[in-house]
Amino acid sequence: MSESGNTKRIIVGITGASGVRYAVRLVECLCGAQLDVHLIVTPNGERLLRDEAGIDEVSANALLGGQSDHLFTHSYRDVGANPASGSYRTDGMVICPCSSNTLAGVSAGLAGNLLDRAAAVTLKEARRLIVVPREMPMSRMDLLNALRLSEAGAIICPASPGFYMQPGEIGDLVDFVVGRLLDLLSVPHGLNTRWADRLEPPRNMSASEPDR
Repeated sequence: MSESGNTKRIIVGITGASGVRYAVRLVECLCGAQLDVHLIVTPNGERLLRDEAGIDEVSANALLGGQSDHLFTHSYRDVGANPASGSYRTDGMVICPCSSNTLAGVSAGLAGNLLDRAAAVTLKEARRLIVVPREMPMSRMDLLNALRLSEAGAIICPASPGFYMQPGEIGDLVDFVVGRLLDLLSVPHGLNTRWADRLEPPRNMSASEPDR
């Protein structure tokens, strides 16, 4: 399967932090928007796909329900794959969900596997790296690692869904987080995430009423 030279490329990394439904939905939306997705899944990420989503293999059939010309999977151990090279142009990378172990490795600049290497290259080439930690609470080490990554140019985007959209099911919460990720990647979408869509006309406020 070959890529289109004019299609945006996004690298998606899935690690061993709970919350793999965010990643599956993200891949669905990116491929649905006709972007090329280069997917890297860690061994613990593969386990979570099985445990949390019932997905037994990392393939287009399993993730998208059919073949796709936009999904490219890479072995976690293949440090010679395209995403490991800075000369291979991409439009950003998302690590979703990002485990504390991966957060530490990427913040330290380690590159012993393809996911860490791709993240290091994304930072080196001044491309957008979005890290989605889900684990809680975060230790002091987690916070320091996140700060180091932020200072290096990454965006730390915790998987913290908002409730002002009045979600009715888990899928609504998943879409909220995924919609924010798509916004950060400048990918148009129709997911229900806009605060402005829920705003009511401002009511008159008396001068004595405190502005909270």
